[in-house]
Amino acid sequence: MGHSTNEELETRSLSSSRHQSQNFPHIHKVGVPPKQNLINEFKDTVKETLFSDDPLRPFKDQPRSRKFILGIQAIFPIFEWGRRYNLTKFRGDLIAGLTIASLCIPQDIGYSKLANLPPQYGLYSSFVPPLIYAFMGSSRDIAIGPVAVVSLLLGTLLQNEIDASKDPIGYRRLAFTATFFAGVTQATLGLFRLGFLIDFLSHAAIVGFMGGAAITIALQQLKGFLGIKKFTKKTDIISVMHSVWGSVNHGWNWQTILIGGTFLSFLLFAKYIGKKNKKFFWVPAIAPLVSVILSTFFVYITHAEKKGVEIVRHIEKGINPSSVNQIYFSGEYLGKGFRIGIVAGMIALTEAIAIGRTFASMKDYQLDGNKEMVALGSMNIIGSMTSCYVATGSFSRSAVNYMAGCETAASNIVMSFVVILTLEFITPLFKYTPNAILSAIIISAVINLIDFQAAILIWKIDKFDFVACLGAFFGVIFSSVEIGLLIAVSISFAKILLQVTRPRTAILGNIPRTAVYRNIQQYPDATKVPGILIVRVDSAIYFSNSNYVKERILRWLTDEEEQIKGDYQPRIQFLIVEMSPVTNIDTSGIHAIEELYRSLLKRDVQLILANPGPVVIDKLHASTFANLIGEEKIFLTVAEAVSSCSPKMVEEA
Repeated sequence: MGHSTNEELETRSLSSSRHQSQNFPHIHKVGVPPKQNLINEFKDTVKETLFSDDPLRPFKDQPRSRKFILGIQAIFPIFEWGRRYNLTKFRGDLIAGLTIASLCIPQDIGYSKLANLPPQYGLYSSFVPPLIYAFMGSSRDIAIGPVAVVSLLLGTLLQNEIDASKDPIGYRRLAFTATFFAGVTQATLGLFRLGFLIDFLSHAAIVGFMGGAAITIALQQLKGFLGIKKFTKKTDIISVMHSVWGSVNHGWNWQTILIGGTFLSFLLFAKYIGKKNKKFFWVPAIAPLVSVILSTFFVYITHAEKKGVEIVRHIEKGINPSSVNQIYFSGEYLGKGFRIGIVAGMIALTEAIAIGRTFASMKDYQLDGNKEMVALGSMNIIGSMTSCYVATGSFSRSAVNYMAGCETAASNIVMSFVVILTLEFITPLFKYTPNAILSAIIISAVINLIDFQAAILIWKIDKFDFVACLGAFFGVIFSSVEIGLLIAVSISFAKILLQVTRPRTAILGNIPRTAVYRNIQQYPDATKVPGILIVRVDSAIYFSNSNYVKERILRWLTDEEEQIKGDYQPRIQFLIVEMSPVTNIDTSGIHAIEELYRSLLKRDVQLILANPGPVVIDKLHASTFANLIGEEKIFLTVAEAVSSCSPKMVEEA
């Protein structure tokens, strides 16, 4: 009985306290953060922008000798993972390296044609850059070498400046100059920790650009695939198709088409087998080399080159010659090489970082983007001095590398040694390799760049993103690679500007039987509070959007007042602005809030602010706006603001 009586007393006490708290709600004041001096505020901003990953954490509380070792390991990660290297890992890297080498050799010869360079330069670019990356790169899975998109982009931009057929030496010099500045651009972004800049190129724009580039590359291969000798130098689909159909009666070579069609079917079938069963990943990996060997042997025994089948004829034997003296460090081509290098370097960097992050997430390890940029930049700088053109991470090779069971970046070293052996001993055997087989290899490789599933997903998620995707896609195929890239960048920036200048706002209502206030469009059950309009601003308020935010809030108020007149409801007396999503506010934003306050005074409506963040409340106090509106008009939550504005209604509830 005693125990029961105590429970009843406790229940009455709780009920009484609840009743009192409802009658006299406790209003929490919004906390104002302590003042921070300008230097500390600047340091914190720079640290969060450029050093958010705290790269110096491993050096903390370490002796000098240990710091020196950590510094060497930071620059050359091979000294870190190399200590734990063993025979088991080497076996995995050896198999992976040999597998990607069999894929890269025929691809490199084909990609060099896209860049309008002799075939040996593609092989050079799969020898030196992968070695440098193996020492400096932080990804375990990326396979380094020339790639189709960058080769085409570089070839197009260089051809606009120097005709490769008329001045091959000048063209090569400009290619090395562009590669040098591509490396400088990449390394600079990494050293100054500006890697976040590449994120301005949206995923949707990249998907569209890559898809358009894939179709453009495939169309360019029709020259070698059909055996056409006179072919347009333009890359747009209209010019290419006009050139193809214009030579149908006298330019096509049926023997070339037979070779190209047969081996393209073989390559696509090999890819199908690899996708069907992951155990047979090696089939599509070695298929290009098998195709080259078989087609070369077929041409050799049949002397098909005498019947119009174009062949490689000659690949320079030997390892990379020095090209330091061939880089333009002065003259009119310095600026041109610089501009081309920046564009090619950024595209190569975007592709490599995307590939690296993809495989890092699959193996659950962290990839340091800034280290990757320094590594990629260093390998292209050194590559430009050793007769290489822009190299980066290849998605097809990296996928094969991953499937082959690579353990570390040592698989790139294995691939490099296979390439050097090829350059030293095997290149004469490629003399009778038909151009048609190289075209077939490139077509089969770039098909994967057309990502229909990604485009469908973009359409479902964000229609504006899909417009960016289509803009980049059509820009590439109907104009040129550089125009498509320009459209991709422009639309990406346009999206950012649109979101910044026109932020979303919403009217909030009360979720029944709770103190929660949510968007009435998302929650139809949420009810508006009579006499009160609650508006949420879903963005920082800056000079670019402050006037829009003020006018949009006043428009909400006007619409609400017109609706109230028709429904004979109490007029709006309070306007509550929910500011929790407002991460920052500048001088223009505060002026806009002041103008809103004065406009509301003329309408006899009181302005109430709810839950401003630390940066916002600090600036409101610094500008004396908090004194103008009155600190009693700034609340911690919307619920407290509502209860303060309509205490009678709360008591009735």
